[in-house]
Amino acid sequence: MPLIRIWAVNHALASGIAAPTDILTAANHLAPTTPARRTVAPFRWRIESIDGRPVRTASGQLVPVDGTIDGGSAADAIWLTAPFVADLERLLARPGPLAPLLDALRRQHARGTLIATYCTGAFLLAEAGLLDGRAATTHWSKASSFQARYPDVALRASEVLTEQDGILCGGAITSYQNLALRLVDKLANPRLAASVAKLMLIDMNRISQDSYIDVSQMSHAGHDDASVARALRWMERHLREPFSLARLSEHVAMSERTLHRRFREAVGAPPLKYLQTLRIEVAKRLLAETKIGVDAVCERVGYTDISGFRQLFKRETGIAPGEYRRRFMR
Repeated sequence: MPLIRIWAVNHALASGIAAPTDILTAANHLAPTTPARRTVAPFRWRIESIDGRPVRTASGQLVPVDGTIDGGSAADAIWLTAPFVADLERLLARPGPLAPLLDALRRQHARGTLIATYCTGAFLLAEAGLLDGRAATTHWSKASSFQARYPDVALRASEVLTEQDGILCGGAITSYQNLALRLVDKLANPRLAASVAKLMLIDMNRISQDSYIDVSQMSHAGHDDASVARALRWMERHLREPFSLARLSEHVAMSERTLHRRFREAVGAPPLKYLQTLRIEVAKRLLAETKIGVDAVCERVGYTDISGFRQLFKRETGIAPGEYRRRFMR
């Protein structure tokens, strides 16, 4: 009987606690009718908190728990919920309250327990030192700040799920659905996981979160470099024109080398890479909010080769422009 300990932290979304229990409940419901090479034991779970007291979710809901987080308790997997807070840096700057949780995570990993988290939960695993040298993903909007804070982590920000050395990470918030299915896959069998996905209408084939990225919500959007902000506005106004770093440098009265460095510090990418991201973001907006053809979208965001644009769009978002429009048209 696989036991999953759900470690709930204050300010997590309630769904981050409820979703895994719902998926495990569905797995228990389907297991007797799903063909398998061996009998699947029912999943069990416990909800636990740092101090054994109920946790307050981001919406203010009070969730009762079954006990206190303990790094020495037997478990097949630990499910770490993710804090949903406006100022994550402030939360992480107070290591005292998190110390028992981080220590328990390290101890469970040393025991060989599977550890699964999603979204900003990856920050907690990184704080515990469990992601150094390992692959991880996190919410797309936090990728830049995560990489800056934890340079030793092999961040794969595009991916919905990563797995290495018994640590599973999910991307943006609802990746917890795919993450819970992965636990069903690993602790029971792939066939049961697929049956649960069908029952609960969960897309198991999500591999990239790039198509959901909104540049305005990324962690670098609030940077305080006035010169880079001027450069960004200039790039937006001249989106359809061929890019010239020399013209951009002249506009902000800065050498190309200095601008390149300041850009990387402020937005986590050099000017040309950021421009490509911006062009794809505007293309996504045009596809979702207008009915103009893909050729016209290509021209409006500064590309002249429609074939090249289609390839670039699919590489950056994981889907073709037409498919993006079908999914996100408002």
